[in-house]
Amino acid sequence: MGYFRERISKGALIKFLGLIFFCSGAFCLYRFTELKELVTPQTLETILNASGFWAPAVFMALMVLAITLFVPASILIILAAGLFGAYWGFLYAWIGAWIGAGCAFFVGRTLGRDFVAAMIGDRLKKYDDAIERNGFTAVLYIRLLNAPFTPMNYGLSLTKVHFKDFFLGTGLGIMVSIFAFTFLSGMIRDAWISGEWSDLVSLKVLFAVALYIFSFFIPLILKRIKGRSP
Repeated sequence: MGYFRERISKGALIKFLGLIFFCSGAFCLYRFTELKELVTPQTLETILNASGFWAPAVFMALMVLAITLFVPASILIILAAGLFGAYWGFLYAWIGAWIGAGCAFFVGRTLGRDFVAAMIGDRLKKYDDAIERNGFTAVLYIRLLNAPFTPMNYGLSLTKVHFKDFFLGTGLGIMVSIFAFTFLSGMIRDAWISGEWSDLVSLKVLFAVALYIFSFFIPLILKRIKGRSP
């Protein structure tokens, strides 16, 4: 116990406990309160329709808040195309998710990094140093592999990866998956309203699905290209 007292400052411990409390509180707030009943497609669509001109800003703010507080943002991503169209919906969902990831990273880095840095031994330190040196590439690979979004925001914040590498890698890495989700959800919504389900059998839908599947292989392709370069 004395060894850990020497390595971990009181301030680092208090901030880390604050991070645990924040994450646990956010999860419980969504899981066990009436907030869960409010975060439904119908409620969110009503709020956004009532926002008028400010609907895009309100949508992106809700995305940021949801991601930071561990509330699933997938509902908003699915709604994006129906409310704003496939292309504007993609843009708003992408920006909201991107900024939300940055906010979650900031919370995790501020409250948890000092504690984790003090706990890391020599064996783990080399991995921590490696992700600092290759931060952009590591984050980009993780995003392209569609690892759980919000947990990775907080998890990466506890490493030595620089915010710039995290932010740029995240922004680039989530583009493909968000585009595919917003485009496909928009097509499904249109087919549901019109009753023309045959519209889902089209080159546009096939392209979106193929693009999403292809995104899983991008890290492997980049790795091979990097391995061949002199």
